[in-house]
Amino acid sequence: MIRFVLSLLAASFLCPPAGWAADRDSILFRYANAQNATDPRSVSMEFFKEELEQRTGGRIRVENYFGGILGTEREMADAVAIGALQGTRGGMFEDASIKFNIVLLPYLVENWDQAICLVRSPWMMEIAAEGRAKGFHIPAVGISQGFRAHGSKKRAIRSVEDFDGLKIRVPGSQEVFHRMENALGANPQGIAQAETYSALRTGVVDGTTAPPSDLWDRRQYEVLQWITIDTHASGPDPLMVNLAWYERLPAELRIIFDEVAKESLRYSDELYSKAEEEIIATLSRTVEIIRPAPSVRSEMKARTRPVYDFFVERGDYTWDDIEAAIAASEACGRE
Repeated sequence: MIRFVLSLLAASFLCPPAGWAADRDSILFRYANAQNATDPRSVSMEFFKEELEQRTGGRIRVENYFGGILGTEREMADAVAIGALQGTRGGMFEDASIKFNIVLLPYLVENWDQAICLVRSPWMMEIAAEGRAKGFHIPAVGISQGFRAHGSKKRAIRSVEDFDGLKIRVPGSQEVFHRMENALGANPQGIAQAETYSALRTGVVDGTTAPPSDLWDRRQYEVLQWITIDTHASGPDPLMVNLAWYERLPAELRIIFDEVAKESLRYSDELYSKAEEEIIATLSRTVEIIRPAPSVRSEMKARTRPVYDFFVERGDYTWDDIEAAIAASEACGRE
């Protein structure tokens, strides 16, 4: 059904040129993401819609589709690549540049300030520009749903040793988390987020890695006893736009489009950052919240260093790339 919907959308977008309204009075930008309408990602794209339509005097019209109604993140990214959609945000950023995966490396940054500094840095925009070779224009990058935490039901994770032997659910499509859990001593299990609640309840897994927002929104806290706020990873959240559509815009509209995109991703970061601590406070009414001491987090970081080595040795990126990312994350504090 989803592929049928996308095929119909593709046919309607490609004649006349994809994204152009038939009456030629406005240019249509169709956008979709997997999160529901109340998620900060979606809320920020409603802001994007309102601001872009207002500042262009209606010359660009935005249609937003939330909740995965146009497909999975994989299908939506593919639709943007071929022009059936004009924009998306989600987990398929590797399609634009494999170097986006550097942001996923365990314990790369310490806190929100460093994460924000990284995604708004010139270094990050150099990575974003690599997407043009793959058919994507990326005007702005944000932080994807904040920092990940470890939820567990078998035993509390208070030290590195507590990971030993735990079956931890990880996103099946992101190899970095499989290797991170292995390095920590756990046994990673690739399971879709939609199936994680059942896997936790039935004992298929002992815990999970996810942002606190997912632990709350998907009610996984009901089958957890502890949540360890070890901030082991954040992630990039690029707005991926079909390059051919973007390049057909008049120059003055491209400027406005990019300005609004940057403001919208900043707004998204603000919403996620504010919501994260509020959600953790709410979760604390049901589960025990554990905040590891800096020394414990340093041990976790040291144990996961082989993850960095693996991706460098495989050729995904270099140590110079990683060092540049770390320097970019710390640059704001030196200004």
